[in-house]
Amino acid sequence: MSKAQVVLGTFYGDEGKGKIIDYLSKDADIAVRCTGGSNAGHSIEVDGKKFAFHLIPSGIFNKGTLAIIGNGVVVDPKVLIEEMNELEENGISTENLYISEKAHIVFPYHCEMDKLLEENRGNNKIGTTARGIGPAYCDKFERCGIRAEDLISDNFEGLLTVNLNNKNKIFEMYGHPTVDLKQTLADYKKYAEILKPHITDTITLLHKALESDKKILCEGAQASLLDIDFGSYPFVTSSNPSIGGFCTGSGISAKDIGEVYGVLKAYSSRVGSGPYVTEQNNEIGDRIRELGHEYGVTTKRPRRCGWLDLVALKYVVRLNGITGLAINHVDTIGKLDKFKLCVAYNHNGEITTDFSTNVNFLNNCTAVYEDFDGNFGDISKCKTRAELPENAKKYLARIEEFVGVPIKFIGTGAGREAMIVE
Repeated sequence: MSKAQVVLGTFYGDEGKGKIIDYLSKDADIAVRCTGGSNAGHSIEVDGKKFAFHLIPSGIFNKGTLAIIGNGVVVDPKVLIEEMNELEENGISTENLYISEKAHIVFPYHCEMDKLLEENRGNNKIGTTARGIGPAYCDKFERCGIRAEDLISDNFEGLLTVNLNNKNKIFEMYGHPTVDLKQTLADYKKYAEILKPHITDTITLLHKALESDKKILCEGAQASLLDIDFGSYPFVTSSNPSIGGFCTGSGISAKDIGEVYGVLKAYSSRVGSGPYVTEQNNEIGDRIRELGHEYGVTTKRPRRCGWLDLVALKYVVRLNGITGLAINHVDTIGKLDKFKLCVAYNHNGEITTDFSTNVNFLNNCTAVYEDFDGNFGDISKCKTRAELPENAKKYLARIEEFVGVPIKFIGTGAGREAMIVE
């Protein structure tokens, strides 16, 4: 039997997972999205055109590759259909797209609940995208969620009526706008007609593929430090974008997982609230943001930017059993004259290399840095690590030395081909 490959983010998302997934999926028979919802996004540039996706796996661009949205994803049908239409309009077929019958569906009342909850947090806002992801997962665990198999069943109208009316009672209590049942029902019946041919038992499909020695690539959304269990809670997402979520979000067992690739940038970034030890809320952070075009795919919000944090990276490597790293934006960091790398924390006067997601701990830490020289020049044409300038090689070697994992992919530019593969 074959082993599934996993690609996951190592920090707070936006690491450029799509580029690595795009490369690996060229040889994959199946590409699976396992967690998250339309609050996450990734960009892929194909033949000079940039596609910004939130739900569809990147593997859809490769003819012959099945693209699966796993049971761990919460699916907004409107967003999904818009993405499908964009692909079809650009000559890319969606016939090979499948949705797990067990995937939960996002409804307008989830989005309204998201807004209501955030409004009432006052000064403790999480920084949600208001896409309804958290409330959809809440319904899943409350056991009142509506799944893809329900969307296309005869019971759908009854299930929706009960859920929507219950949510509207809450909205009325808080003076929040309610959601129209008739319009929602009409919209989602249309969505169901479009999506019905794509909804199937993806768990059986995946295991039969493994038994037939097919190559499976599991692609993550967001990243490990946003994990509901292992991230900087409560400033996290509502699912498990770490290794466990790939099993529970797809139905693939732990023994079926092979290589685990952790994606990072040569610097770091974060969207939304929460602690961020290496953040540069200054001219340097602004410069990194502009050089790296650090604006959210989903929200267009400017990302908080800073130096790469090896203390956090080592934690994530341990947590996920990462076997290889993929580092993007090496060309970007190389545009600076000098830059820094965090190799320890100073926690109230004590130096440590042990990471904790405890918010109080992180808020009382300052970064201990090592300095590096930049000015890499144009590295986009480099095809091997040996061709990189010495300053770049020193930086990459220090990262490998600290975390004990080899760098397998080196991003040298924005294009899908601008990458060194070791």
